[in-house]
Amino acid sequence: MDKMDGEKKHKSIIMVVSSPSGGGKTTVVNSLLAAVSGIERSISHTTREVRKNEHDKEDYIFISVEQFKESIEKDEFLEWEENFGNYYGTSEQQVRDALATGQDVILSIDVKGARRVKKKFPESVSVFIMPPSVTVLTERLKERNTEKAEQMKIRLEESEREIAAAIEYDYLIVNEDVEQAAEELKTILGVERKNRRIPTEKGKKNG
Repeated sequence: MDKMDGEKKHKSIIMVVSSPSGGGKTTVVNSLLAAVSGIERSISHTTREVRKNEHDKEDYIFISVEQFKESIEKDEFLEWEENFGNYYGTSEQQVRDALATGQDVILSIDVKGARRVKKKFPESVSVFIMPPSVTVLTERLKERNTEKAEQMKIRLEESEREIAAAIEYDYLIVNEDVEQAAEELKTILGVERKNRRIPTEKGKKNG
């Protein structure tokens, strides 16, 4: 994929990307970010332990439960959830700061979080990344080897509920091939940027 034109010509976009655990949203989003300029990823805060090959302030912002709860009390999160005893949240200030600089922002969050963002920012664009099948999803989760059997079962049950919510999203991508899925996400962003173009002075006069 080639870098898209990052020059500011459109109203800033909040793009929300969701998928069930193992659906591949992180890989697809990272592929998009490597190919497209003018957009940055909102880095979620979490209280869970750092996994192998993860880096603080790059993959997540790792904080303590006490810090997280303090931020909840201060209403600093655009959305937050508790999963498997760990907290995850999106800093509203981080998103607004990026928008203020003219950047588009992409949020990689779950269905519940996406609903909250859509409620607060109705103009946001939502994309659901669907695994090719439950079988493939199960295999991907096993390959990650980050959950115990009981957690795996719970995640798969939750995945079924999330997949059922895909109809709530503006766009749907079936992730059979990561590169193809990233290309589709790039196309969606391009369409939304075109739809939100800011008229030039010449265009205004002609209009």
